[in-house]
Amino acid sequence: MALYSEIVMDHFTHPRNVGVIEDADGVGQVGNAKCGDIMKIYLKIEKDIIVDVKFETFGCGSAIASSSMATEMIKGKPISEALQLTNKAVAEALDGLPAHKLHCSVLAEEAIKSALKDYYDRNGIAYDKSQFPDCDNCVHCHG
Repeated sequence: MALYSEIVMDHFTHPRNVGVIEDADGVGQVGNAKCGDIMKIYLKIEKDIIVDVKFETFGCGSAIASSSMATEMIKGKPISEALQLTNKAVAEALDGLPAHKLHCSVLAEEAIKSALKDYYDRNGIAYDKSQFPDCDNCVHCHG
């Protein structure tokens, strides 16, 4: 069996939603240069719907594929659905990741949630803090 699925390779070689949204409603960045993976997610939100999403990822092929897949999974969806996105769902949508690369799907989930938290903070919207990663003390970001 190949190390990476065809879906992972497709999202790595042809990533979707790459770029920056200059007037983003929410921006989230997670990761750490020491481990080599940094993800930044930009969200454009209208009437609680994610109408556009872009990402910049510095990292391995699994990190790029995870970012690409995760953005595809939340684009056009209500915020409430995007908040339910899990790293497991991202990895499954990619038809699996090697065990030593599963942290890439975790970073994708955390980057999206970080961008949503930024959106809530910018707009003074109350939220349940337990729904969001504690990036100030996160092992992925400061490990």
